[in-house]
Order: sequence, then C-alpha cells, then structure tokens
Amino acid sequence: MTRQPALEINRTARTGRGWKPREYALVLVIICGLGAAAGLARWLELERRPPVEQLAQAAEELYLQPEAARRLSLGFNAITADWYWMRALQYTGRKVGAHEGAIQIDDLSALNLKILAPLLDNSTTLDPHFIAAYEYGAIVLPAVDVEAAVKLIRKGIVANPQAWRLQTYLGYIYWQQNRFQEASAAYAAAARVPGAPAWIPSMSAQMATKGGSRDTARIIYQNMYHQSDDEQMKRLALRRLLQLQSLDDMDALRAVLDTHRTRTGRCPQTWREVNALLRAARLAIDADGSPPDPSGELYVIKQENCDVELGERSQILRKY
Repeated sequence: MTRQPALEINRTARTGRGWKPREYALVLVIICGLGAAAGLARWLELERRPPVEQLAQAAEELYLQPEAARRLSLGFNAITADWYWMRALQYTGRKVGAHEGAIQIDDLSALNLKILAPLLDNSTTLDPHFIAAYEYGAIVLPAVDVEAAVKLIRKGIVANPQAWRLQTYLGYIYWQQNRFQEASAAYAAAARVPGAPAWIPSMSAQMATKGGSRDTARIIYQNMYHQSDDEQMKRLALRRLLQLQSLDDMDALRAVLDTHRTRTGRCPQTWREVNALLRAARLAIDADGSPPDPSGELYVIKQENCDVELGERSQILRKY
C-alpha cells in the first residue's frame, strides 16, 4: 500500500497558512528524540551480557507504553506511527539475521518476537488506517501469538469497514488454526463489503465444507498472490503454491512406487526403472528419466520404506 509521507499529511491538513517556527521545532525535537531512543535500543541489543539485555528490555517497554506513544506523538500521529512500523520491521529483521538456520515469513515462532504485537498495535493505534501494518501482522503474528493477531485484524476491520481484504486475512488466520467455521464466517463478512471480488463468497463455502483440503489452501494462496500489493506476501504465496504442487507430485510418485513394488516385489533402485509408469501418470521427467520438483531439484527415492522425498538442495518449503 502506498502511504503519503507523514509530514505531507500534516502539512496538507492545514489550510490557508504555513507552518510556524515553533511547529518545525517540535518536529525536530520528536525526530531527534526518537532517533536517539532507537540508537540506544540498537546499542543495547548488540550487547550480549545478561545485565545489558535487561536494560534493553526496559528500554523497549518504555517506548511501548501507550501513554508514552501518545505523549511522543504530540499530535503528529502519522510520523510516530511510521516510526513504530519501521521499528517493527527492524526488530523482526534483526531477529531473523541472528537466527541460525532456515526460516520463513509465516512461521517466525523460533525468534521469540515478544514485542512485535505491541509495536504493531501502537502503529495502528496512532494511524488506524495503516493497512500495511495490519497485513504484516496477519502473516507474521499468528505463529507468535494467535489471539494478538486476531485482535489486531479485528481492530483494523472496525477502523476500516470497507477494507474487504482485512476480513479475508482474518479468515486466513482462522484457517491456519483449523478453525474452519470461523474462517467461513470471516469470508462471508468480506463478501458483504461493497466492491469485494466475486471469488470471496465461494471461499466461505469452501471453508465450511473442505477447509482442511489442499485445494482450499491452493485457492487461498492463489488469491493472496494476485490480490496483495506487498511483494513479500506475493513471494510467500508463490512459495506455498510451489509447495502444494510438490505435495501433489509426491502423491503421484508414491502411487508409481507402490505399483512397481506390487508388480515386482521390490522398490525400484532408480527412477529409470519406472519411466513408463511416470509417463503414464503424466509426470515430468528430465533427460535422465528422473522427476524434478518445482524448484528444479530431483525427487529422491527412499529405499528403506520405498517412499519419495525432496532432495537436499531443494528450495521447496518442507514444513506445511
């Protein structure tokens, strides 16, 4: 979502006169003060000794207090909302950078993001129409605190009743938790918003009848990819769609392996042994007769139980 610069918002809100010197001074004080607070918090977080960690936590809590946020804003809510938003992104980014091992945007549970929910809550309290902050919370927060994610999106729906996407994000959160009836109700509410796309009513029915199916997941991520303006969310949706394609592939490959084992009494040593079955199942194979996954890496036959798995270098998400 494209946001008008915060200073421009306050400038255009004034009619018939320019800013007074006192107002410029106030903005300068706010920016300098917030910059100093952010620098202090950054310095504290870089230190690894336990006492410094405690001081860093105290600093975080200081500027997370709602009354502190209101005092700091001094009426310039959009400026302070932007600062909290950037703080949320930086906080998450540092946690991701310090984490050892692979991680994905919709499962940051290993990062211990204790203050992400308050940061997003403060940002959207200061600017209730900050749709990008709500969307980010819908994707990231459920793995950290489901109820905080639900609360954030419900707050956004109240403040933005015409934003049908927020209702679909609420449905997405419920769907992730296997709360299919609540997900169905959220999509039904989105369908009642004027201007909502024609596909949303069918999603309500899909949730109610086949909420846990792979087809439902595919529809959700296809719509997320085509409807979202956020490139990070588009990448997430695309990776999930490729994962779903891989799951379908592996089901078909298991059927091929089972057929061969039934006929011969053993598991094939290589994919070449079952090339005819692979072609009959209309599965793609490379020049050597092996089936590639959607990222281009080859599927592997597990001899111990005659199953199929992703290759070690595959870029397909493994956790579903």
